[in-house]
Amino acid sequence: MSAIPKALTIAGSDSGGGAGIQADLKTFTAFRVYGVSVLTAITAQNSLGVQGVQNLPPEFVARQLESVLGDIGADAVKTGMLSTALIIRAVASGLREHRVERLVVDPVMVAKSGDPLLEPEARAALVREILPLALVVTPNLHEAAALAGLPVGTPEEMEEAARRIHRLGPRHVLVKGGHLKGDALDLLFDGQAFIPFRAERIPTPPTHGTGCTYSAAIAAGLARGLHLSEAVGEAKRYVTRAIREGFAVGRGVGSLRHFLEGW
Repeated sequence: MSAIPKALTIAGSDSGGGAGIQADLKTFTAFRVYGVSVLTAITAQNSLGVQGVQNLPPEFVARQLESVLGDIGADAVKTGMLSTALIIRAVASGLREHRVERLVVDPVMVAKSGDPLLEPEARAALVREILPLALVVTPNLHEAAALAGLPVGTPEEMEEAARRIHRLGPRHVLVKGGHLKGDALDLLFDGQAFIPFRAERIPTPPTHGTGCTYSAAIAAGLARGLHLSEAVGEAKRYVTRAIREGFAVGRGVGSLRHFLEGW
């Protein structure tokens, strides 16, 4: 562990500032962690949705990754938007080469607005190339259903999805129940036991970037030397408060408040 904790985000840019690379770097800063980044895609995006996506060439993604890890390094890494199979292979190769161990995988498939962010043929590559490298993968209910191949709408189905996803190779699975009714329940599974993380549900529109922020906060905690369950608990508290203090941006979905007083 370095004297100054460092975390790397490998994800797409959100021109609206609420998700993606921008949310990740804001979160790292809130946790007093030095943030570095590798961009996989550029989006034309605002509070109303995604108007366009331009994926970067896989070889340039690989060059960014080598530039960062070959010099600065990272105590923890998170992945977000990995749009294509070729980008996924490039990222996986770099992560293996640099023997990244504290890897948080946010399996971004669809934007909050419903716009697709992962090409269909890339899903198999994500499962094959990235999930086996992950310390933890953090799917929401829709992503868990896609990865596990079953509907996920109850705590019992969350548990079964976690078991199935765990068999795909990650060391831990955190199924996020933000779309369930009642308390916001997340389940962390290590292959043997479940640890529940609960928070009150906050009925508020500003939720853009929640998944990005949550996974970035977990990575920040890992970079600071926390055990995974501690990092998840701290990240859960942070993202819950960030939602509670969220605010309107533009005419659509509002943003979380990443810089919290007294955090």
